[in-house]
Amino acid sequence: MGPLQMKAGTCAWAARCIAIIGLLGLDACAMVGVSHVNTNDYVSQRRADVIVANRLSDRTVQSLNVVALTADNCQREFTACTDTVARSTGLTDEQRLSALAELWLGRALKAERSRRDAAMGDPTLDAYLQSARYAYAYLFYTVRSPAERAFELRQVQVTWFYNLAVQRAMSRFFLELPRLDPGWTQTTLAGWSVLRPQSDVRLAGGTRVPVELIPAGNLRFEGLRNVYRRDGFGSDFVAVAPRETADAAVPWREPDYVPITGALVFAGSTLDQVLATRQVRLLVRDPYHDDTVAVGGRVVPLGANFTAPYGVWLARSGFASQSIRSLLGREGGIKTPRVLLMQPYDPDRLTVVMLHGLASSPEAWINVANEVMGDEKLRRNYQVWEVYYPTNLPVAVNLANIRKALDATLKHYDPSGQARASNNMVLIGHSMGGLIARLLVSSSGERLWSVLPVRANLPAAKRQRLRQRLAPYLQFTPMPQVTRAVFLAAPHRGTPYAQHRLARWIGNLIRLPVAVLQEMGEIAELLKSGDSSEGPSLHVSNSIDNLSDTDPFIVAAANLPISPQVHYHTIVGVYESKGALQDSSDGVVPYRSAHLDGADSELAIPSWHSVPETPAAILELRRILRLQLAATKGGPGH
Repeated sequence: MGPLQMKAGTCAWAARCIAIIGLLGLDACAMVGVSHVNTNDYVSQRRADVIVANRLSDRTVQSLNVVALTADNCQREFTACTDTVARSTGLTDEQRLSALAELWLGRALKAERSRRDAAMGDPTLDAYLQSARYAYAYLFYTVRSPAERAFELRQVQVTWFYNLAVQRAMSRFFLELPRLDPGWTQTTLAGWSVLRPQSDVRLAGGTRVPVELIPAGNLRFEGLRNVYRRDGFGSDFVAVAPRETADAAVPWREPDYVPITGALVFAGSTLDQVLATRQVRLLVRDPYHDDTVAVGGRVVPLGANFTAPYGVWLARSGFASQSIRSLLGREGGIKTPRVLLMQPYDPDRLTVVMLHGLASSPEAWINVANEVMGDEKLRRNYQVWEVYYPTNLPVAVNLANIRKALDATLKHYDPSGQARASNNMVLIGHSMGGLIARLLVSSSGERLWSVLPVRANLPAAKRQRLRQRLAPYLQFTPMPQVTRAVFLAAPHRGTPYAQHRLARWIGNLIRLPVAVLQEMGEIAELLKSGDSSEGPSLHVSNSIDNLSDTDPFIVAAANLPISPQVHYHTIVGVYESKGALQDSSDGVVPYRSAHLDGADSELAIPSWHSVPETPAAILELRRILRLQLAATKGGPGH
């Protein structure tokens, strides 16, 4: 053998050796690599699912891998995919059911996205119900209880799957209601037997079915500082009551927008029965009344969105323009006070009454009411009434009308006056509303009669009739139901700003109602002595004139005694300061006017006159309401 042949043989042998070593060494190659991801990417990957990222979650993908499937397989052959997942013995019940819940939800969401403006079809509804049923089975019919999985992200995800499926199915159910007989007990939709809902929700006017159902999760609000929710089971909605023409003689208004939470319950008491059923019932709950819901043989926290109804109500109210028309006395404004209930009346919750200021409306409390009711302890123990009144009228007239409206509302809801709601009430008033709130808990005695220019020779009969006509405005006693009050930037002694050029210009634009002018004209006639056509002039102030620090009514009412049973607090703004607090102002109301001797507390806040909007004022209101709660020794919700 020559050298070339030997070299060629050696090369061939070496090549064969390398090939053999390569084949034998395949398993020795590095098949696993490692890399680092940042925290944001890690969290995003962990939380990603068909809702958040429009892709299957890692946990579902892992379950598919176990049974030799991929997300692409399931997209192409959905029925074969779900059948394989449902029947495979390689998965635990938790893995199987959670994966199926997400797969069906993804199918439903994809179908809806492909038909954006079209009504939900039966196949899509069926997919949502399938998703909800698998999620329901995972939550309540697997070996471990929800409490045992409390710290697991997977349970949180499955709860999201369930709640979204319920939201969409419930929205479709609602659209079907008009075609059903009022006495229906069962109907068929998308091949499912749907039972009549069980509900404890109360809507305005005693109606049981809303005219509109708005998914709360789809709403975003501008102007509200926070959105207060309660995490839990079920899907949150805003239920809109039928709009009715309110009786002008009735001052109270029940809420047209209320929170409700819906849940789907599937027939069956075992896992196999639940997975086999196509019967479903909707539970509809009032989250103000219910903290929990019984489903699947367990009691679980009920989800809720307490801000959404309030936000929708304010957004649709038209208060901004209406309050200006009311101030100027123009058409479209309100003429008498209204007591607006922020939630259905509850006899077992204490009542907070809020009174807005000049040229304002319930929008003045936009964040106050929301933030106060965002405190769970306060929400469980209080209900809010907001008084909406025409701010063009003199203080004395508004005082009498508001007192009459509150008395009528209390009598309507609690004729005996024994309910918790009718006792230990709290008044909260801002600006002119704070002045009115103080007078609602004060005694006038005979002090206000001095504002009348009555001649000494006025006949006794006229004097008596005059007293009868003016008694509702000039003689009053404290509301016995109130035991605490808070006055925010209130001009108890008036304000010099009422005489400034701009204020006088606006005041000249204000029209008083014809009925008020007629009544004042009749009173002026009574002031005339004997048969004389002459008598003292009677000036009728509008609200702006009335708030002057030189106005006779304001001067006379400044030091009326507050009921000894009422604890009261002041919150003042400091915007313009000359050093000492007593020389400061909030830009509209001087400190000397807002301050009250004998107050349980006084808080000065760096703020313009819009004090209620400040976080510091809201925190103080929360503190005071908790103080009231402690003073009344709590109650059913304490």
